[in-house]
Amino acid sequence: MRTSPFQKFKTDVSEIALPEKFTFPFYYTPHALSEIAARELQAYLETQTDFDHNFGLDPEKKGLVIGKMFGVLVCQNREGALGYLWAFSGKLAESNHHIRFVPPVFDMLAHNSFFKQEEKVLNALNRDIEALESSEKYHHALQTLETISGNAEKDLQQQKNRIKEGKLARDLKRKEAENTLPFEDYKSLQKNLSEESKQQSILLKKMTKYWNHQITDALKVIEHLKAEINTLKETRKQKSGVLQQQLFDNYAFLNSEGKLKSIGELFDNNPPAGAGECAAPKLLHFAFKNGLKPIAMAEFWWGQSPRSEVRKHKQFYPACKSKCEPILMNHMLQGLDLEANPFQENQAAGKTIEIVYEDDTLLVINKPAEFLSVPGKIIQDSVYTRVKELYPEATGPLIVHRLDMSTSGLLVLAKTEAAYVLLQKQFIQRTVKKRYVALLDGIIKQKEGIIDLPLRVDLDDRPRQLVCYEHGKPAQTRFEVIQIKNKQTRVYFYPITGRTHQLRVHAAHNSGLQTPIVGDDLYGKKANRLHLHAERLTFVHPVSGEEMTFSCGVGF
Repeated sequence: MRTSPFQKFKTDVSEIALPEKFTFPFYYTPHALSEIAARELQAYLETQTDFDHNFGLDPEKKGLVIGKMFGVLVCQNREGALGYLWAFSGKLAESNHHIRFVPPVFDMLAHNSFFKQEEKVLNALNRDIEALESSEKYHHALQTLETISGNAEKDLQQQKNRIKEGKLARDLKRKEAENTLPFEDYKSLQKNLSEESKQQSILLKKMTKYWNHQITDALKVIEHLKAEINTLKETRKQKSGVLQQQLFDNYAFLNSEGKLKSIGELFDNNPPAGAGECAAPKLLHFAFKNGLKPIAMAEFWWGQSPRSEVRKHKQFYPACKSKCEPILMNHMLQGLDLEANPFQENQAAGKTIEIVYEDDTLLVINKPAEFLSVPGKIIQDSVYTRVKELYPEATGPLIVHRLDMSTSGLLVLAKTEAAYVLLQKQFIQRTVKKRYVALLDGIIKQKEGIIDLPLRVDLDDRPRQLVCYEHGKPAQTRFEVIQIKNKQTRVYFYPITGRTHQLRVHAAHNSGLQTPIVGDDLYGKKANRLHLHAERLTFVHPVSGEEMTFSCGVGF
């Protein structure tokens, strides 16, 4: 008998107040009820025997290591009883269905599903195409064409060489006979030599015609076979398109108002791979379908971290943006009383910018944490807009370099175009010396070193960065341990390059320091702030040529 996905809490939660609003899934601190539901799921995962999957937590276990995102949805049933649902992203142990977990929104792997039936048809077409492309007849036709083309080229070139040699010989005969033969004999020789040239040219034309005919016949055989292959490929393309549209139509999600929207509608018939397979849409769809009221939600990583991403075992993470945001924000969460979207709130409100140094050409400031360097898509308040208001007569672009919104510390700004060009040149040539202070959430035993991990943006979850040796840009950071206290490590970071989130990823990644910066809400755990501060900056003044060093105190 199948266990119901809706489960009551094993822990006594009667004294815990319900949240006033539902979780904003892209930036949240898990509610106490979500944490308890997650712990109960984790306890199950540690002891279960219902499925066999290698999460990479047991060094003795063989097979491909695949960590997973799991989600919990705290909800109430129609009687008002409190409980929770569990879900996993994608497949688990090569299956979409497991007891205790909500089912997929649409199971294309079901034995009798239209997808499986059409998959058989497509697989048969693939086999037919492969059989034709690898058939002896097709390869013999290609080889025949190659042989004929080679022989034609060789034969025609030999004739061209004979014509060239014949012309040289005839020219020599004419020259020798010009002053030795009588006029009539010379005319006769000219006529014979001209006829000889004509016959050689005629022969070349006949040979060219012959070989073109041979090549045309060989190409007809190949084109006939290719036409058969292309017909099959076109049939496959049409059937694949129809199947894809059927999938789009069947991946339909409910919202709290009972309205259905397909994945095709939500992504304009171009959803990213895996859209709709994540834990959050599965949980909400099951809840709405079965009359359950969503209360709070959270997702966590279980298993070994992937090679490219920063994922820590048991750590909570937000829903992915590229796959889940259109589904959740444009449909599934409509009608729910949702927590405020912090990305639409001005975190810089009430904060001031400290001017560390200024003259006629430049300005050095201490940027507060959670303060944009330049205007964003939604929030305009930034260092740029604030400084532009202070110096409306400034002719330069102002912003020479940037700090992440969450990073505090020193920024240099240019008041004139000339200063901007000379300062930016120093950043491009990496002659500017920068030192950051960071507090890491753990103990670093190595006293100093260099981290070298290439980075690129995670296309499925911007602005998160990935370590990628194939497409990533070079990124190097030198580090130096300052102090270890209360199981935290204070370090100096000296960035050699300046990639987005470079210090944050280099600190947190398994191939880096394996210890995220305190308060890193992308690669670690949320805190009162990101404990990363651009503490010292050295550059050459664009006018005086003097080397200048600035520093500002750390607020943590």
